[in-house]
Amino acid sequence: MPERVRWGILSTARIARDKVVPGLVKARNAEVVAIASRREDAAREAAQALRIARAHGSYEALLADADVDAVYVPLPNNLHVDWSIRALEAGKHVLCEKPLGMDGADAERLARAARERPERKVMEAFMYRFHPQWLEAKRLVDEGAIGDLQQVHSHFSYDQRDPANIRNQPEAGGGGLMDIGCYDVSLARYLFGSEPNRVVATVDLDPELGVDRLVSALLDFGGGRTSTFSCATQMWPHQRAEAFGSRGRVALEIPFNAPQDGPCRLWHETDQGIDEQVFEADQYTLQAEAFGRAVLEDRPVPLPLADGVANMRVLDAIKASSREAGWVAVTR
Repeated sequence: MPERVRWGILSTARIARDKVVPGLVKARNAEVVAIASRREDAAREAAQALRIARAHGSYEALLADADVDAVYVPLPNNLHVDWSIRALEAGKHVLCEKPLGMDGADAERLARAARERPERKVMEAFMYRFHPQWLEAKRLVDEGAIGDLQQVHSHFSYDQRDPANIRNQPEAGGGGLMDIGCYDVSLARYLFGSEPNRVVATVDLDPELGVDRLVSALLDFGGGRTSTFSCATQMWPHQRAEAFGSRGRVALEIPFNAPQDGPCRLWHETDQGIDEQVFEADQYTLQAEAFGRAVLEDRPVPLPLADGVANMRVLDAIKASSREAGWVAVTR
């Protein structure tokens, strides 16, 4: 049995260069062997900077590389499914950047392709799920350390107004909901361990860029349990996540893009006071190692595609609620 998964990076996107490849390099069961770009000079430049052995001047060339076992796909959102399927067809395992697709139907298309190739592993890259702060938050909630979970609230914002940035291009799947709101939805589903029944939301579109710059939503999980969140792309940068129960709360200081080389804090508050825990971990490395174990040991991936499809369906309902100005049921 091989000891390492040999990775190819399908694009020189910033998330790959700055976050995922450095995380992969530190993974005990991973080796980055190739990177591709539509421009050979860009691929060579990235390969040199990241100390990757081979640079490919096309995505097709990387998929044809026999030394690549798994492909990381950090392409624009509208290309996630098509290139993930092409990687599967080329015999590669696939780690696809979030969100899984453009909508629920698009994500389901990838899920069908994966079911047809059960020997290949496919996973959505929701790296936050692997950070120890989130494992601890989930443990506290599941073990009743805050009583009955009743409400989850999160906020994620940054300021990015450049029309050339892919996040500001609607045809590529840009906008705040797809880029960062997907985290807010995912974490609520994760903590509740179930799917929302319905959603209501308001979306503010940038009149020139045509993408959503502020989304506020309420998710109804039934039984009086709700989640609220806001995400924004033209607002002061900030992030926070909190879970409120009948006997306490859990709050995470840096819930989403936790630093790869610095601390982040979790607070657990009850009538006994506030317990602070400090964590330091590279969630990209932990994600790579977890995916690598699934590949090397032929076990299910820790984050199944069904979760990604379900997340996309909630995003679909949020968009529909904004258009219809009312509650919308989440498709199951």
